[in-house]
Amino acid sequence: MNVRARVKALIKKYRTRDPFEMIQGMNAILVYYPLDDGVRGFYQYYKRNNIIYIDERLSRHEQAFVLAHEIGHMTMHRTANAIFMDTRTQFNTRKYEMQADKFAVELLIPNEIILENWQLTESQLSRLTGYSEELIRLRLQ
Repeated sequence: MNVRARVKALIKKYRTRDPFEMIQGMNAILVYYPLDDGVRGFYQYYKRNNIIYIDERLSRHEQAFVLAHEIGHMTMHRTANAIFMDTRTQFNTRKYEMQADKFAVELLIPNEIILENWQLTESQLSRLTGYSEELIRLRLQ
């Protein structure tokens, strides 16, 4: 699955990189709710409905990343029930999570930011964008 191509197609279709604007044009329900146990958000496909839950206590910047990540699940893993797989099976969901993280950083960090700041280290790009060094490395791959 080519994550970069999928992101590019969605940006073209919705004419935005902003996940909050993008989700408005998608067939999805966005729910803000105080989530527990370190859960920042999750995607659920239920009775042909796409539902994304986001912890309402997160900053707008964190909510944008979580929403972009969950849009990644929605567009790439629509019917995969990761919550069920995580809690009820031995299936490793790490691959899905990495793809959704890759989707999110591809959406939120445009090529222009990378190209204009080519001389910066991963640590500096991390501080510039507000995303972890691990996510910056994922974006630079």
